[in-house]
Amino acid sequence: MRRRDFFSFGAAAAGAVALGAISPAASSAQDVATAHTARKSKVVTPDGVTLRVRDWGTGKPIVFLSGWGLPSAFWQYNFVDLMDAGVRCISYDRRGHGRSDDPGAGYDYDTLARDLGAVLDQLDLRDVTLVAYSMSGGEAVRCLGTEGRARVSRVVFLSSTAPCLMLSDTNTMGVPGAMLEGAKAMMAQDFPKWLKDGESAFWLNAVSEGMQEWGRELMLQTSLLALLECYDSMIHADLRGELKALDLPVLVIHGDKDASAPLPLSGARIAELVPGASLKVYAGAPHGLPITHRKQFNADLLAFVRG
Repeated sequence: MRRRDFFSFGAAAAGAVALGAISPAASSAQDVATAHTARKSKVVTPDGVTLRVRDWGTGKPIVFLSGWGLPSAFWQYNFVDLMDAGVRCISYDRRGHGRSDDPGAGYDYDTLARDLGAVLDQLDLRDVTLVAYSMSGGEAVRCLGTEGRARVSRVVFLSSTAPCLMLSDTNTMGVPGAMLEGAKAMMAQDFPKWLKDGESAFWLNAVSEGMQEWGRELMLQTSLLALLECYDSMIHADLRGELKALDLPVLVIHGDKDASAPLPLSGARIAELVPGASLKVYAGAPHGLPITHRKQFNADLLAFVRG
């Protein structure tokens, strides 16, 4: 093409855009952008708490529930990878976490499950895959026992603290209550120190110092009351009966080096309790598995969603 012809072509193309003569590919991109603009960035719970939502990508919806003390920002590295695979990635900041309201109440599993139900309903999500990480297994199970079941088609329990952490006469595989309560007392006294002391076990030195600092900063944004009361909900929960009643496809993913929720007490027991559940054990993976083993987890998640 001669130089004069090239500039003539460029001027014509610019004029076509100005007049609205957009190609089908550009039109499709515009439709996607419009869809994103129309999406909700916040949800209001039945008791008036505003929850901030992250909603990236298009395709089958996956709702990621954050671990104890963590906001939705924890998932963004997974989201960037998964969006390219053609799925819609959604997460939200639990009450008292991240950018959401801090109402000073409602950190029990019943209320948190209603919060999840509000997200599913107000975003009008269907055929959802729930990813329940760490303490959020309780939110997922409780929500599935109510109206949330109609919108959810499958669940991943990821490094879950379920089904029942505390030792008791009926739970001989649990952790002694004095040990769990002692950890809570240390958090209430000096949470930044407690967090720093447990960092190596959470990551097993599988990420950079910068990533470790980033994770610590995310948790330090969470209100202390939310941390302590969510912790209470997590350690006192007994979800064994509710897990037995689940009637949908379930994948359990757990690391065999998880110090926060040891595999024999948590992931392995979930797989035994839930009818037809599949268990994938990641060798050498700690509780920070969604980041330390991100590629492996993302691949297994996509296979489950598409299966």
